[in-house]
Amino acid sequence: MLGRTLRAIAGLVGVAVVGGGATQAIAAERPVGKGVCRRGIVEGEVRAGESLSRPIGGGLQVRMEPLSWGSGWLLQVLPESGPRLIHDYAGLATPPYDSVNPLLFSTDFSFRAQDAVAWNPRRFRFAASAAEFARLMEAYERYGKHVPPAQGAESELAAMVSKASEGKLEILDAHLIPGTANQAQMAAMVASHFSSTAHRVEEPTEGKGMALGKLTWARYRISLDFPQGFRVNPEMKIEEYKCP
Repeated sequence: MLGRTLRAIAGLVGVAVVGGGATQAIAAERPVGKGVCRRGIVEGEVRAGESLSRPIGGGLQVRMEPLSWGSGWLLQVLPESGPRLIHDYAGLATPPYDSVNPLLFSTDFSFRAQDAVAWNPRRFRFAASAAEFARLMEAYERYGKHVPPAQGAESELAAMVSKASEGKLEILDAHLIPGTANQAQMAAMVASHFSSTAHRVEEPTEGKGMALGKLTWARYRISLDFPQGFRVNPEMKIEEYKCP
């Protein structure tokens, strides 16, 4: 069970507004002025069981990974090459761990399909470099050595998470088979935008109701706030905004 500090950080990930100001799409090669930050935009669509990845720069990619049990997708930030890591650059920076998490666009943890769509948008954090990821990994390992976690290790990890870059996942449209179960208490806390999110309801192919339902297709937008000096992929759509 995560400690009180990390739960507070997780709450901030869920409700904090990503750095603001009116933005306009620009070319990634354009020089960045003092006090100006960049936000990368990735859009795509996936069907059940499919994955989709896009390079974002800095040797990294953002990926919608289908979950092996067919419940939906997991948003990840990963190196473009090399062995697959146990933790990814977003998963390690976005507590809570092994629990309800904004990176899970799925019917896990008793979320019905309509609850997964209604949690919209979703805020998360990510490490923007291999060095930052390594520091997070070291802090996470120190945190995980003790049950319950040592206060110093927990505070250290929470502080690093709070400084990680911010991101946002928006569901633009979705097709789903609604779940027939009652809404879980945790889902009720975050799933409040079903009617305002474009969606199409589908009938179960087997002619039976499904307790949690199924997500069959989704179109999404991922926004990533890059730190100063991040080498953005030149093919990305980029927005500029005043640094917070």
